[in-house]
This record gives sequence, structure tokens and C-alpha cells, in this order.
Amino acid sequence: MKKLFIFLFVFLAITSNLFAQNGKKYGNKITLKEKTSISAIQENPEKYVGKTVLVEGLIVDVCEKRGCWIEIASDKEFEKIRFKVDDGVIVFPMEIKGEIVLAEGIVEKLTFTKEQLIEQGIHQAEEHGTTFDPNSVTKGKTTYRLKGLGTVVK
Repeated sequence: MKKLFIFLFVFLAITSNLFAQNGKKYGNKITLKEKTSISAIQENPEKYVGKTVLVEGLIVDVCEKRGCWIEIASDKEFEKIRFKVDDGVIVFPMEIKGEIVLAEGIVEKLTFTKEQLIEQGIHQAEEHGTTFDPNSVTKGKTTYRLKGLGTVVK
């Protein structure tokens, strides 16, 4: 009986891992088994900087220009995290917006000066054909994102 329970446990562990890997894969194979909630990263980002994490969530946005990032909704309302890859390494198609994703990446801290934020705002306004008021930026900003390693879109 004990051997049967051990067999069932091992069988379930293997099949659940295989199930987690089902779907369209982008980038490297996912290596982590334990998920970290996006809300946990957002609550205490410094704890995770430089660490590899596995998150799961709804893809709420995809880079329209190069497919070089996706934004993943948190388990907490109105939170999300950006999953960014080097241009051309992984190209996410627009069609995956609205799908569930398992995403493995390294938590990065990005610090921008006021001048850098103004430059970004001007650039984005030009790209999207919108207007940007440089006076709307009053100080620098720190953000956190995932440096993308690999994903499975379910």
C-alpha cells in the first residue's frame, strides 16, 4: 500500500509538471516548479531583485512594435508586471493577449531620472501619434520588471 501511494505521488508530480509545460512555448524551458505571486513581488520587490521567479497570470498587453514584452496581470486587482526580453530573442505575437501565461524571469530594478522619463515620454508620444507634456514629469522613478527567460502560454 505504501508503494502505491509513493507511485501515485511521483506520477502526479510528473504529470502536473508536464501539464504545466503544455501550451505554446517562447524562449527557454521553464525550470522552476514553485510560483511566486506577482503581488508578493510588488509588495516587497527588493526581496526579489536578482532572483529568478515563476509567475502566472493573464496577459493584458503585448508590445505592438517588436513583440519584446508582455504585461501580466497580478493576482491582486490593478497590479501587473512587465516581462521584457531582448529585441528579437523572443517575439510575442499580439494574439496571445488575453491568454494565461507561465513566465520565468529575473526580477530587475530600473531607476530612471526625470530627464530619462521626459525623453521616454517624448519618444512614446511620437511612436503613438499622441501628445506629451514634459512638465507632467516632476521627478525620477524606480520600477521593477522581469527579465524574460521563458514562457508557456496556455
